[in-house]
Amino acid sequence: MQKIAKYIATLGCVGYFPVAPGTAASLVALGIYFLIGGDNAILLFCVVAAALTVGFWSSQVACGEFAVKDPPQIVIDEFAAMLLVYVFVPFKPVFLVAGFVIFRILDIFKIPFIKKLELLPGGIGIMTDDIAAALITNITLQIARIFIV
Repeated sequence: MQKIAKYIATLGCVGYFPVAPGTAASLVALGIYFLIGGDNAILLFCVVAAALTVGFWSSQVACGEFAVKDPPQIVIDEFAAMLLVYVFVPFKPVFLVAGFVIFRILDIFKIPFIKKLELLPGGIGIMTDDIAAALITNITLQIARIFIV
């Protein structure tokens, strides 16, 4: 189970990218979002729920394999959160780009509230800071939607 969890948590080889593995995982999620299509909210919601569930489990199990608290190789959190960004958001280029950029900025630079979540133990801390960044991004996009759509 340890090997399976590590494979899932690192998205196979994505977590081992030498530069910006979290951004690479976010791009993989964006590709999955394109495959799902923006008009299938129920399928996207189910994929997000599955990714979050598997993400909590795999990051908790896999974090013991690495010598640091929030290993950069574990990227299931960015993957799942990036998908969460787009739940109930219009499938339009402006929202796709804005969602990606806002989420990555929040994930990389972490506002204080998000930074505190990262301090939670194990997989909970690994996942919840990215979930918070995704929810803030999603809310921002929902507000922008009022003015753009």
